[in-house]
Amino acid sequence: MNENTKELIAIGASLAAHCQPCLTFHVEKARKHGIGEDEIKEAIAVGRMVQKGAMSAMDRFAEGIIVDSENKPSPCCDNGAGNGCR
Repeated sequence: MNENTKELIAIGASLAAHCQPCLTFHVEKARKHGIGEDEIKEAIAVGRMVQKGAMSAMDRFAEGIIVDSENKPSPCCDNGAGNGCR
């Protein structure tokens, strides 16, 4: 894999990971490698798609946790026996 491809991947990953210093670093490095603004914008767009997909999946997961916890006891708590979570 060439350095340009690595930097474009790093840009998308930085955005998806919400790492502002990483995104700044990798965009600057990409520019130094001669990667054009259109490619950088495309890498950012891909990172946003990954982020959106992950967030959507997490939202569904969280909703399932809420629904499940309403229907069954917590695996870490004793349901009022006084011992609490460990």
